[in-house]
Amino acid sequence: MDWEGLTKEQIQLGLPLLIIKGSKGFLGCGYINVEACNKTGEACAIVTGVKSHNDMPGAEIKAVSHGAQKLGVRIGMKGEQALEIFR
Repeated sequence: MDWEGLTKEQIQLGLPLLIIKGSKGFLGCGYINVEACNKTGEACAIVTGVKSHNDMPGAEIKAVSHGAQKLGVRIGMKGEQALEIFR
């Protein structure tokens, strides 16, 4: 995975809260609430069952905010596809 142009954030909780952010949006783990992102206008896609940033590109997207949909991100895509859009 080419991480150039992406920022990785992690907060250690029971399981890690993970975010990979690009200039247009972010890929987050299941801790992130898509409805909150819709209210703030954030473009986000959610993957679940991940325990590290390295797991996220290969994971299937389970939820997408309205902002991410407008960019072309869809449920069922792989995280890596969304990251290319968000980059």
